[in-house]
Amino acid sequence: MSDEDYNPNAALFSGEEGEEKSEEQEAFEYVYGRNPNRVSALNDLWFENLMTKIKEMELPNEEAKMKMIFKLTAGGILDMLGDSQPPGVAPEVMSDLDMFMGLALTNMRFKVDLLGEQNKALKSIDPDKFESDEEYVKALSDAEDAWWDIGQPLLDMRNPRDAIRETLRKYGLE
Repeated sequence: MSDEDYNPNAALFSGEEGEEKSEEQEAFEYVYGRNPNRVSALNDLWFENLMTKIKEMELPNEEAKMKMIFKLTAGGILDMLGDSQPPGVAPEVMSDLDMFMGLALTNMRFKVDLLGEQNKALKSIDPDKFESDEEYVKALSDAEDAWWDIGQPLLDMRNPRDAIRETLRKYGLE
């Protein structure tokens, strides 16, 4: 974002007065709603230097240039994510990211939606079969945990946990 495009008063008028949001809504807006602003900041931070580096590289074609741009950008963002965390928290954050990527890659490999499949399985649990809401919630929680270790037909009878580990191993992330 150039200095000409920046308006320090823009946020003053960006919402209806008196509008109350839940903590969850505020957190969602902070994490995802500000991403266009973060993209603008990263553009100002990296774009010129990145393009200079790409022009200096002897890459065989446009596809190779595009892949290099992606790899340098993704690597920079991952470095920033790791560097922005306290040392005791960074490994956990990166492990969570690895697991999320493993889930997404496993979904892509097997053309499934594992979280959607788990949700279907959990919806099949009848709340009327339990004497109390607490028993039902416990049964849901137990089933949610156990589901990851049950062989699934959509994964050629692998359990989801093993399928994700297998995927992560392929990338050296397990």
